[in-house]
Parts: sequence; C-alpha cells; structure tokens
Amino acid sequence: MGKIASVIRFYEQVKQEVSKVSWPAKSELISSTVLVVIAVISISMLCLGVDYCINSIIQFLLKI
Repeated sequence: MGKIASVIRFYEQVKQEVSKVSWPAKSELISSTVLVVIAVISISMLCLGVDYCINSIIQFLLKI
C-alpha cells in the first residue's frame, strides 16, 4: 500500500511542476524549429563539402 501511495504522490508532484513550466507560444516554437532545421541543413552541407574536399585530396595523393 505504501508503494502505491508514493507513486500517486509522485505523479501529483509531477503535475504540479508541469503546471509551473513556461511553455513557448506557437509562433516562437515554429520559428525556433525552422531555425534549428536550417542550422542542421547548413552544418550538414558544410560537413559534406569538407568531406568531399578531403576525399579529393586523398585520392589525388594516392594517385601520385
């Protein structure tokens, strides 16, 4: 019986803490998401370019 009471108390405390959270507005959430997606794509393209350059240099050196 003690475990059930502690689990119930835990979930009540979780509910109280979640109500204290400051959730972002929909527009802020969308703009942040778009920014993260653009950053991930940009960094991925940069890594792809660097990888291609390094690969080309290594292939050139191996042919010598």
